[in-house]
Amino acid sequence: METKQQLRKWAKTERNKLDINSISAKLVVALQVSDDYKKSKHILIFYPLDNEINLLPLLKDNSKTFYLPKIDKENLICCPFSEGDKTCLSCFKTCEPLTEPCSKDLIDLVVVPALAVDKNGYRLGYGGGFYDRFLKGFKGKTLVCIPKELIVDNIFPEKHDIKIDKIISV
Repeated sequence: METKQQLRKWAKTERNKLDINSISAKLVVALQVSDDYKKSKHILIFYPLDNEINLLPLLKDNSKTFYLPKIDKENLICCPFSEGDKTCLSCFKTCEPLTEPCSKDLIDLVVVPALAVDKNGYRLGYGGGFYDRFLKGFKGKTLVCIPKELIVDNIFPEKHDIKIDKIISV
């Protein structure tokens, strides 16, 4: 049985083999035509790390309000974010918004980053547990946009892992 650490290493290696820009563009379109996206007004996306899916083109959709995550000690908070807004570099080397945080109860849809996802809807994150803590008790919809190459049979979820509602892949 593979460990999550081994799966993370495998997923990063596999992701680096992919044309992530082309895949990102296709995933943006696939997300935009999904019912979950169409029904949502307030959407939490993420700022891409190196070679990670880039959903920032969604910011051009003025019919939605978008948010980016920000790390506050052990917690993830969400902050409004629009195209052209400035960011700062966090301690995790991610770009975070400079806007004031808001309640996660405003959010209809969370697009969760993942290195890999299994067929049961469990995601493999980077290991900090921030999204699992954030999604505990979350009432809206959750999904992962991911290349089909990074969907695996099992990521060996643990008790604290939160299952995602939907996987969108190309």
